[in-house]
Amino acid sequence: MLVLGIDPGTATTGYGLVREDEGGNLSAVDFGVVRTPAQDPMPQRLLQIYHQIQEIISLHRPDAGAVEKLFFQSNVKTGMSVGQARGVTLLALAETEIPIAEYTPLAIKQAVVGYGSADKRQVQHMIRALLGLDDIPKPDDAADALAVAICYLHSYRMENLAK
Repeated sequence: MLVLGIDPGTATTGYGLVREDEGGNLSAVDFGVVRTPAQDPMPQRLLQIYHQIQEIISLHRPDAGAVEKLFFQSNVKTGMSVGQARGVTLLALAETEIPIAEYTPLAIKQAVVGYGSADKRQVQHMIRALLGLDDIPKPDDAADALAVAICYLHSYRMENLAK
């Protein structure tokens, strides 16, 4: 199964594709970020995110998609723009009619590290180990997107065990 994980953001949207083979082994297929220029108007930035996510989907044909849920405490302006980026990524995924899941940062950390209060460094080291990578994936948004995809795969496996 191939899963596209997305860590949405207006300036930088992380994406990560993780494949799980029949033996349960995970591997990173591709990862990176979609960057939009701060000087561009918001509608153009959202359009760029949408089109680039569409291209990634078209290139890799994932079996499922997973998006990090919005979490913010005090900066409403940032939360609103991240919400808009989430919306266009969800739209790009929904158009493909593949299963889509959304996960909170707590659920992602728990799925990857086994501890919901893990810090970013712990999550990054675990991503590297789980995917058999030589180095921690960079930039951070790409690593976060890989974690979202891993969360989907672990959740999917647990749901199927329960059946």
